[in-house]
Amino acid sequence: MSKNLVWHNATVTRERREKMNKHRAKLLWFTGLSGSGKSTLAHALEEELHQRGCRTYVFDGDNVRHGLCRDLGFSVADRSENIRRISEMAKLFVDAGVIALTAFISPIREDRERARGLFPHGDFIEVFVHCPLEVCESRDVKGLYKKARAGEIANFTGISSPYEPPDKPEITIDTNQRSVEACVDEMIDALEQRGVIPTRVV
Repeated sequence: MSKNLVWHNATVTRERREKMNKHRAKLLWFTGLSGSGKSTLAHALEEELHQRGCRTYVFDGDNVRHGLCRDLGFSVADRSENIRRISEMAKLFVDAGVIALTAFISPIREDRERARGLFPHGDFIEVFVHCPLEVCESRDVKGLYKKARAGEIANFTGISSPYEPPDKPEITIDTNQRSVEACVDEMIDALEQRGVIPTRVV
């Protein structure tokens, strides 16, 4: 990094944005195997938050690789760089007062902890989307597991590359035999309890 770079402090602060938004800004980092339901849950949760008037944005793994990270492959080094870029981008969104949601396998625990280290305590909420490998493989929405089993995809998480589950995630959502709606409700309850969003009066 150049020594001539200086961080510019804006007059419109995160605190002022949060006050206007009427909710806290956080990063919800969804991690789990391919097919566990990360993207589905993140987008369904975003829809519910949007309906409540929250400012949100989902960083979806495939979408990000179409642009920001299109030059990266799936080697260990490239996956780490992918997570680094997303972490830095998400940090800016949180500063903008947004509830940012990321849906990436992010299989390496060290990479996720490095991402966590960019945020003040409490701003990084790790969400472990738990689902057994055999269930994820049975879903195989994109046909990726089948290709990985046939040797057509190298370094595929859960088959030819390891997945390191979180040691102490803030939230664990089991998507094995539960509906998307039930999982979203659980996430909303968790966000209300943490004071991220106001509790809805029924």
